Amino acid sequence: MLKVLVSDPISDLGLQQLTEAADVAVDKKTGLSEDELVAVIGEYDALLVRSQTRVTERVLEAGTRLKVVGRAGVGVDNIDLDAATKRGIIVINAPDGNTITTCEHTFAMMMALARHIPQAYRKTVEGVWDRKSFLGVELRNKVLGVLGMGRIGSEVAKRAKAFGMDVIGYDPFLSEDRAEKMGVRLGSVEDIIRQADFITVHTPLTNETHHMIAKPQFEIMKRGMRIVNCARGGIIDEMALKEAIDEGIVAGAAFDVFEEEPPSPDHPFLSHPKIIVTPHLGASTIEAQENVAIDVSEQVLHILRGEAFKNAVNMPPIPPATLAKLEPYFALGTKLGSFLAQLTEGAVNEVQVSYSGELSDVDTTPLTRHILTGVLAHHLGKEQVNIVSAFHLAKMRGVEVVVQKSTATKGFTNLISVTLKTREGQRSAAGTLLNGYGARIVQIDPYPVDIPPEGHLLLISHTDKPGIIGRVGTLLGVNDVNIATMQVGRKVVGGSAIMVLTIDKPAPKAVLQELSKLQDLTNAKEITL
Repeated sequence: MLKVLVSDPISDLGLQQLTEAADVAVDKKTGLSEDELVAVIGEYDALLVRSQTRVTERVLEAGTRLKVVGRAGVGVDNIDLDAATKRGIIVINAPDGNTITTCEHTFAMMMALARHIPQAYRKTVEGVWDRKSFLGVELRNKVLGVLGMGRIGSEVAKRAKAFGMDVIGYDPFLSEDRAEKMGVRLGSVEDIIRQADFITVHTPLTNETHHMIAKPQFEIMKRGMRIVNCARGGIIDEMALKEAIDEGIVAGAAFDVFEEEPPSPDHPFLSHPKIIVTPHLGASTIEAQENVAIDVSEQVLHILRGEAFKNAVNMPPIPPATLAKLEPYFALGTKLGSFLAQLTEGAVNEVQVSYSGELSDVDTTPLTRHILTGVLAHHLGKEQVNIVSAFHLAKMRGVEVVVQKSTATKGFTNLISVTLKTREGQRSAAGTLLNGYGARIVQIDPYPVDIPPEGHLLLISHTDKPGIIGRVGTLLGVNDVNIATMQVGRKVVGGSAIMVLTIDKPAPKAVLQELSKLQDLTNAKEITL
C-alpha cells in the first residue's frame, strides 16, 4: 500500500483521486512542527503541502521512502529543491490551477474600473444618491493592450474579444501566426502604450519587466486610458502611476498586487479616489484552490504508479557518467541562452543547439534544458522556468527546439553553438570551456571573440574604421563607465565588426543612447550575465 501524507489544509474534493484509489492510503496531519514531521515522514511515499509546511533538507533526509513532494499551488519556496534533487525526490506543483480565476479577477477589476463600482457603492451605502459623479465607459470598441500573452493573458484576451474589444497583445514569444489564430493584433510594448484605452499586465517580475511602465511610458499614453495589474507588484511604477492619474493622463487604475505586500497604511493607492485595490485575491476562489489540489493529486498518483507525469520543478538524477561530462557545461549553457535572449529582437520561434566534439557522444538533453532555461527565463522569469519545465514552456509558446550533433571539433575539444531564430532574422553565439581559463564565449554571429560570460557587457556593432574604439572609450570615460576588458571581432578589414566591452557597473540608458549616435556605430546593447 502506498502512503501519502497531507501536512497542510487541502480540500477533500481536491484529494478525492488519492483517497478513492485502492492502492493508496492518505493521512491528514496538519500543523506539524519540523521535529514532528521528521518523526513521521519515514512512513510515507508522498508528501502534499501548500505554503505552511517547510520541507527542509532535514525532512527530506528523514523521508527515506519519499518519491514525490507535491505543492498544491505555484510557488515552491517552502521546499528545498536541491536537497530533493540530490535524493531523487520529484517535486511537482500546479501552475495551471489559478489561470481562470486570475483571468476573471482581472476582468472584474477592469469592469469595476470602467464603471466606478467600488466608489459608487461606497457613496450609496453612506446615504448619498449620486448618479452624476460616476459616468463610466463601455468596454465595447475599446483597445485593450495585454502585456504578456501566456496562460492568463491569453484567457483575458479571449474574454475581451467576446466583449467586443480590439485586443493588441505583446509577448516576447508571441508570433504573428499565433496572434492571428487568437484574433489578436501583435504589437510591441510601445504600440500598446500609445494605442490602448485599457492596459492589463500578465508578465512575471524580472529585471526586464521591473517598472516596464514608468514615467517615460505614461508621457506617451493616450489620455484617459485605464490600467490594471493583477500580475506582480513592481511591473508598474506605482508613484509614477499616481502622478499620471493626478495629471489627468490616466483616468484610473485597479491593482491586486503591490511592490511591497501588504502596502503601508499611508500608501497613496489606499486613499486615492481613482484607484481600486484588492489584497492579492487573484487566485482566491474555491474552484482555484480545489483545482490546484486536484492537479497535484493527479500527478502524485501518476508518479507513485510509475506513469508519465508533468509539472515537475526539479530534475530527476542524471546517470553519474553522463553528469560528469555535462555538469561543467551547465552554467555555460544557461549563460549562452541568456546572452542570446538579451541580444535578440522579435519573438523567438526556434532555438537551434549544436554540439561539436566529445559532447556528441553523450545524451545532451540535460544540457539542452539548461540552454533553453537561459533563453526563456530572461523573459518569463526564474520563478516560472527551470530545467524541467523549459521544454513544456517552449512548446506552449510555439518555440521549436532543434538539436544537432557533430564529432568535428572545430578547433575545440567541445563546442556549444546556439542560434535563436525570429521572423526578423537570427542571432547566434558559441561557447566552450578552456583549460585553465574556464567558460568562454568564442563566437558571436560570424565574429570570433574570447569573452568570459559574466558581469556587465556592452556589445557594440560598428564599421571597422580607425578611431571608433577611441570615440567609444572617451564617451564611456566621460560618463564614469570603467572598461575592464575589450574584444574586437571582424571578418574582413573595413567591413562590419563588433566590439565587446566588460564594464564594472551597468551603463545608464542615456549613455547607451549617446553611443548609438556615434558615427560608424550601428547599435549598442547592454547584456547582464
